[in-house]
Amino acid sequence: MKPRLPASLGRGFNLFWAGQTISTVGDRVTVFVVPTLMIFVLHASALQVGIVAMAQYLGIPLLGPIAGVLVDRWDKRWTMLACDLVRLAAVGVIPLAYWLGWLSTPLIFGCVAAISGATIFFTVGYLIAVPAVVPKDDLVRAYSRLEGSRSVSEVSGPSIAAALYSALGVAALLVDAASYLVSALCLRSMPSWGDRTPVTGSVRERLTLGFRLNWSDPVLRRVVVAAITLNCGGPIFVTVLPVLAYRGLGVSVAVFGAAMSVAAVGALLGAVVAPKISERFGTGRTMAYGLLLHCLVGLGVLAAPTLPTGPVIAVTMGCYGFFMSCINVCSAPARQSRMSAQNQGVMHAAYRTVTWGVIPLAALVGGWAVSLLTDSLGILDAARVVMTGGTLLAAFSFLPAIRIQPLLDAAEREKARAAAEDGAADAALAERTS
Repeated sequence: MKPRLPASLGRGFNLFWAGQTISTVGDRVTVFVVPTLMIFVLHASALQVGIVAMAQYLGIPLLGPIAGVLVDRWDKRWTMLACDLVRLAAVGVIPLAYWLGWLSTPLIFGCVAAISGATIFFTVGYLIAVPAVVPKDDLVRAYSRLEGSRSVSEVSGPSIAAALYSALGVAALLVDAASYLVSALCLRSMPSWGDRTPVTGSVRERLTLGFRLNWSDPVLRRVVVAAITLNCGGPIFVTVLPVLAYRGLGVSVAVFGAAMSVAAVGALLGAVVAPKISERFGTGRTMAYGLLLHCLVGLGVLAAPTLPTGPVIAVTMGCYGFFMSCINVCSAPARQSRMSAQNQGVMHAAYRTVTWGVIPLAALVGGWAVSLLTDSLGILDAARVVMTGGTLLAAFSFLPAIRIQPLLDAAEREKARAAAEDGAADAALAERTS
């Protein structure tokens, strides 16, 4: 029997999906090349790597609160297109500065911070785009496909980045610049969506509303607390990983790139099976146990160098990515089910501000802690201790998340009861008027 292709979710979504797939592959090139460039070309310290990693998320606390309010008032599609062009320019500055002899850690910090700021506005539009072009019943499938693309980019991205860096050096970053151009063209080609949302109230009132909505709803509040806890520890692990690999374990760029690509197969598998797991166990429960297991499997990296380093990183990060995909596929639908379309922008912006706002500090702490401990422990043990601490801290995100599923179940029962009562009332009215 010939296998049936997945049902199309419409031309608008397909264009959006294509643009984001290509763009995320480019993103993986930059994420891989920037710390590699700093370590091998600028000979940066662990602290400097942490500072630049902090810049990757710096726009969240600075621009996150206002982004949702402004994006609500702007045309979302054109806002996202403009953000792609800003990011294209910021990425392109890095190789240009290298060729002109101006490349430095502060310049890379500034470029990464600019990319971060544009990404904040883009992400608010991204989270509005999916429910705007996809029916509600297809949201989990849509996010599964987007998450699958992200996972594919993680499979192919590091190997592509390692090969490009080996062949082109800093010019490899031009691939990411080109991917932003493709994303912008796909957005331009989409059918119109995302016009300005009619809103009432001042900017300050809308800002306050976004935070209040996330805290007053019991499901959103637990998602927020879980995400903050995860992001206090997870970025420490991710920031220190290339320091551990390159300096602590002596891994080459090619081996690290290959290991990360093999690792991302787990993330792709997670994106594929997450909808089925969610249907079987529930969105909230899948997210909660995904959080716990995502964190604990990170401890597998401690098996190196006792076991071969490349396979250890690949297997550990493969499991790490599998459970991260489960979290991502379930998180957005769970939050969107609790909010009206009119308030999606401010809700998402406030959520990102609060939950991702801790990431810059966590990344900085990771780099600083390794630098602090290196003299007494050595670079390998310092990195291992810091990564273990971050992983165990992040694992506490399971505790607030475990109560999400009962609340979602209660909401569904209440919705069904209300629908039954409305149906009974309509039937009684029809009977009286007949």
